[in-house]
Amino acid sequence: MINIILIFLYLFIGLALQKAKWFPTDSYKLLNKIVIYVCLPALALYFIPKIHWNNQLLFPIGVAWIAFGFSFVFFRFLGNKFKWSKKLTGCLILTAGLGNTSFLGFPIIQALYGAEGMKTAILVDQPGTFVVLSTLGILVATLYSSGEQDGIQIVKKIMFFPPFVTFILACLMNIYGYDFLEWIQFLLQKVGSGVTPLALVSVGLQLRFESRSQHWKFLGLGLLYKLILTPALIYFLYVIVLNQHSKMIEVSIMEAAMAPMITASILATTHGLKPRLSSMMIGYGIPISFISLVFWYFILQWF
Repeated sequence: MINIILIFLYLFIGLALQKAKWFPTDSYKLLNKIVIYVCLPALALYFIPKIHWNNQLLFPIGVAWIAFGFSFVFFRFLGNKFKWSKKLTGCLILTAGLGNTSFLGFPIIQALYGAEGMKTAILVDQPGTFVVLSTLGILVATLYSSGEQDGIQIVKKIMFFPPFVTFILACLMNIYGYDFLEWIQFLLQKVGSGVTPLALVSVGLQLRFESRSQHWKFLGLGLLYKLILTPALIYFLYVIVLNQHSKMIEVSIMEAAMAPMITASILATTHGLKPRLSSMMIGYGIPISFISLVFWYFILQWF
């Protein structure tokens, strides 16, 4: 219960600092960099070498790939049918197709499922959401923007993205059965634990609520896909079709139900893909997701 309270406390701190005139308005950028370049790699280096790989791990890893693939098909179809602009279609593919599996996902999963749940959450996020963002996400952002579609630059962005390099290193450590000395593991765990307060304060600093916008129907459609259709799809495939029932599957479905990914919104914005709609997907998606997550949590407990 204390972890749930802390989630809202950190969000409130971020919102309060957003209103403070003396606090730098763009400080969330620094917090994001610390989380992405320090905390998340530390968690990857701590957890991934300890994972015992088996076919069951494909379920959490597959969440983001399935969700993003269906997002591409779904919004591309609607975009062609209703003659949407490429930028609108690309924005919805990115922001509805990728979930906030680390910034919000980690603290929520840790609060609900503890350390065991975190082992699954890191699989949903690192080889799942994180790699999808670093590969297919960059590809979609480039193809749907008006910028140059330079294949070499896209490959460079993917291969030299520091957290991606760290992820590959952690996977190699797992393959060769190597892990760090205990004192290094302790440091990695402590550094990684900073993801919860820093990420949630950053989320609070970035929340924006626009009351006047022409994007309301697209916002509703994007959040419908992200918060309802995505976890329903994963539930149908994993539980109904494949008859899988375990804590790993529960965590995977809960991660599928997370709000839109902040980094995906940033990626869409930097490529000129409807920046205001991208911001609204985060601003409204995060608070609404707390309601939909309660719904999915009780669904999983009952069924």
